[in-house]
Amino acid sequence: MRIAYFDCFSGASGDMFIGSLLDAGLSLDRLEQELRKLKVSGVELSAVKGMKGALSGTKFRVDAGEEHVHRHLGDILKIIDQSELSDAVKAKSKAVFEQVAKVEGGIHQKDAETIHFHEVGALDSIVDIIGSIAALELLGIERAYCSRVHVGTGFVKCQHGEIPVPAPATLALLKGLPVYSRGIEAELVTPTGAALLRNLCVAFGAMPPMKVNAIGYGLGTRDLEIPNMLRVVIGDTDSGEYDHDQVVLLETNIDDMSAELLSAACEALFGEGALDVFVTPTVMKKGRAGFILSVLTSHEKLDDCLRAVFVHTSTLGVRVGEVNRRKLFRESTLVDTEYGQVTVKIGRTSDEIMNVAPDYKSCRDAALRAHVSLKEVYDAATLAARESLGSAKEPGQRELMNGGISSRCE
Repeated sequence: MRIAYFDCFSGASGDMFIGSLLDAGLSLDRLEQELRKLKVSGVELSAVKGMKGALSGTKFRVDAGEEHVHRHLGDILKIIDQSELSDAVKAKSKAVFEQVAKVEGGIHQKDAETIHFHEVGALDSIVDIIGSIAALELLGIERAYCSRVHVGTGFVKCQHGEIPVPAPATLALLKGLPVYSRGIEAELVTPTGAALLRNLCVAFGAMPPMKVNAIGYGLGTRDLEIPNMLRVVIGDTDSGEYDHDQVVLLETNIDDMSAELLSAACEALFGEGALDVFVTPTVMKKGRAGFILSVLTSHEKLDDCLRAVFVHTSTLGVRVGEVNRRKLFRESTLVDTEYGQVTVKIGRTSDEIMNVAPDYKSCRDAALRAHVSLKEVYDAATLAARESLGSAKEPGQRELMNGGISSRCE
């Protein structure tokens, strides 16, 4: 799998995003050809090599020939819908603008559809966002990752006057993601940059394992005390056999709660979006029996889960760490059984089925409808799934990919 890792040591913006990908080998001609599908006139693209400090990179510019043009969400969605871009680029582009509209609406207490886009609604920013998404597709990048994000500090002038850095929209878009500031008084992350990182990157933190194929630096506009650039590292995952991601592990030791309250805390954490919650018996100080409460969560749900731990348990502190996971590629499908349709989860490597697991809730509902045991439905669904895969093989045996099963990725 081809992946990209964006190293935001000096923040991120739309032009820096595209500049880094051009510097890593994307042809400007190919990008121009793709963006012509937008069917907007008066847009000129340019890319020039330059320096920031001791490092060289590519500065990307969009000359849109318009000033102070404000658009609503509907105006931008219409531009995207009327384009000839791929369905994937259209969907991702619309998702970015819809999220920005939702964030702006929350800040200004207005409906997302009525928000006037200022900076993000300008044609150059529209090109930056859609061009970034198209650039990833042109480079064949299937998954993007990101470092912690350097946001800067101070104040910046905008259409609404002087506002603090990070700008309110930027900070809202980065909610739940790992950010930091070294005290550099500059707007290092723009709303456009934040929206791209939020929507296009699947995990934030350390660089994932990969075989590096290309490196690019996208230059920013300002000269700062650090190189004002965004670095991208493009490569192939070190092993295409497994999927992988990065999650947050919360842990705390508890010795003064009943099992009933601890069970309720676990349910509350799942309700807040925890990926997994588990309790391990342990012996604590002074020989007291206790429990280790462990919670796996995404960066986006970190604050919600952390609050749930403090609200629903007696702990005074939580250990927080990042964890790299290796996991099977997961799919789910509906199979027909004598008890009705049942959802089945399939875990596979790049070329082997390793696990076939009927979904508990789906099986339970089917069992209740048919007035049979859960085990009967579970066995029937497992058999139906293996037959649909064209093998009825035991997990772990090699099988032909796309073996006749209609599935969707989770």
